[in-house]
Amino acid sequence: MIQPVREFDPWNPERRVVVNHLDMWNAIDCFAASHNLSCSGLAKKSGLDATTFNKSKRWTSYGKPRWPSTQSLAKILEATGSTLDDFLRFMPNRAGGRGNGGAK
Repeated sequence: MIQPVREFDPWNPERRVVVNHLDMWNAIDCFAASHNLSCSGLAKKSGLDATTFNKSKRWTSYGKPRWPSTQSLAKILEATGSTLDDFLRFMPNRAGGRGNGGAK
């Protein structure tokens, strides 16, 4: 018998994954390095402006964190032939995640 898919509950602490600004940008840095690319090279390979992932663009001039867009993330996945799960392995709070690009 097919079991119904349980509805995602974002308030269930067992299912919630918190992503913070620093972890997201570190994951992009490590993901680029894992493909032997700089962040600028990853952006160019993905059809984005070369400065898209520059460290200087990660914060506004008012000190507010600037996050990468989902469109930018989708483009880097497509350009590298990677899946979202491949990218998420670089998040430190992910099971099996590397966070720093090192071995599991």
